[in-house]
Amino acid sequence: MTTPCPCGNPDLERCCGPYLSAAALPPTAEATMRSRYSAFATGNADHLWRTWHPRTRPDGPIDTGAGWLGLEILDVVAGGEYETTGVVEFIARNADGDLHERSRFERRAGRWFYLDAE
Repeated sequence: MTTPCPCGNPDLERCCGPYLSAAALPPTAEATMRSRYSAFATGNADHLWRTWHPRTRPDGPIDTGAGWLGLEILDVVAGGEYETTGVVEFIARNADGDLHERSRFERRAGRWFYLDAE
C-alpha cells in the first residue's frame, strides 16, 4: 500500500519522499516547490533549510506551521533540469486560508533553492 504525497501525487516514495530524506535532489524548480510544500506539511524543517537560498534563509528556526490541506500548481516558468532560474506559482491550502504565491528559484552548483516570492 502506498502513502499519498502531501503535494498531491499518489505515492510519497515516488514523489517527494527521496527529497525529504535527502536521498536525492529535486531536479527542477517545480519538484523543489512540491518537496518544500511536503516538508511544510510533514514538519520537515531540515529539508526547508537545505532548499532555502543562503542569501534569503531565515537566521532562526523555520516554522513549518500546521494544517496544510493541499497544493495546486498554477504556473511554471523555466526551472528545468538544465536551467538556472525558475518561477512556480501556486496556491497552498491551509486551515487558516489559502496562500497564493509566485516563488522564485535559483539553481546553484546543481541544486535548486527557493530564493523568494514575487
